Amino acid sequence: MDEIDRIIIENLLTNARTSKAILARKLNITEAAIRKRLKKLESSGTIVGYKAIVDYQKAELVASITGVDAEPERLWKVIEHLKALDEVKMIFLTSGDHMMLVEIVVKSMDELKEVHEKIGRYDGVMRICPAILIKGSK
Repeated sequence: MDEIDRIIIENLLTNARTSKAILARKLNITEAAIRKRLKKLESSGTIVGYKAIVDYQKAELVASITGVDAEPERLWKVIEHLKALDEVKMIFLTSGDHMMLVEIVVKSMDELKEVHEKIGRYDGVMRICPAILIKGSK
């Protein structure tokens, strides 16, 4: 990865819909070169996807960033269970207060409670600490 790749990534983090033409003009390279670099970044797993950033309140959704702690020997099994849940949007392994931070998006508080209870029943889960998202900003 070089400086051009880093600039591409920074631009996509700001706006994932930035066109290849705009990136090419900013970097003074061809669109073909941008396509090639994006394909390489995607196939290497550096860019794993593109997604919309949604205001959950306006979309009438409920979201949480939930800290999950698991027994170390069962951590990967817990992660596999979490990945299987449609409500789980992202899983981050962390070095902070929790082993994992899990982004969960659902339609109601009752559904969020059910998802948290389900996660709590997984073998190896020691603690769940939900933080419900109230308002986001940059």
